[in-house]
Amino acid sequence: MTRPPPDGLVPTALDQRIEAAVGYGIEELHRHRHSGLLDVPHATLADAHRELAAAERDVTFHRARLARLAAGELPVDQALFASIDRALGQLAQAADVRNAKQATAAQALWPIETAAPRKAPPHLATKDVAALLAIAQGAKLHEHLVTHRLAVATSTRTRISYPQLQRLEAMGLVVRDTTHPVQAGQPVALTDIGRAALTAPRRSGPPGTTPALHPPAFPAVSRTRR
Repeated sequence: MTRPPPDGLVPTALDQRIEAAVGYGIEELHRHRHSGLLDVPHATLADAHRELAAAERDVTFHRARLARLAAGELPVDQALFASIDRALGQLAQAADVRNAKQATAAQALWPIETAAPRKAPPHLATKDVAALLAIAQGAKLHEHLVTHRLAVATSTRTRISYPQLQRLEAMGLVVRDTTHPVQAGQPVALTDIGRAALTAPRRSGPPGTTPALHPPAFPAVSRTRR
């Protein structure tokens, strides 16, 4: 038997509206959600869509089961009638759940569709994209106790220099929690502008920029080791 596709790939009635509102495909929306790159409204939409897709999958399953019962392969008797009644009831229940999930997803989509257009994100160099992706997974700025040199440590072991961090800060892409001392480590996080820069649709740009962004599946520490 063919395995059903993941929830995020099951077609739903809202897919085209969602893609038009966010500016990229459903699969990419769920990749961004998995990587922690979405702001609250988009993350809420991604979660609602996943639940809607799961409910749509259940509707498809029960409809296919009903079709098999009515395909003429089974003897027409009371047992068949009872099985068809159960299948109809299960299909109706699955459709009710699907309709409720669709309403919830539409409610999550509405503020994104009606929001004012966001400021276009800046073109990012490939190394800045890598830095932002690493920071999204957890990063801290540390000061060496002896040399007093500043360095950014990330959970993916991506190397981020202090001047690069300052440039990302100046662009409004990241922010430091200065309530922590640098000796203990100041947490560094993406701003909403930083998340938008990573998740915005990308086309060809000036030299040194990246035309498309496909966040890797984390954790992937082994890929960043040298």
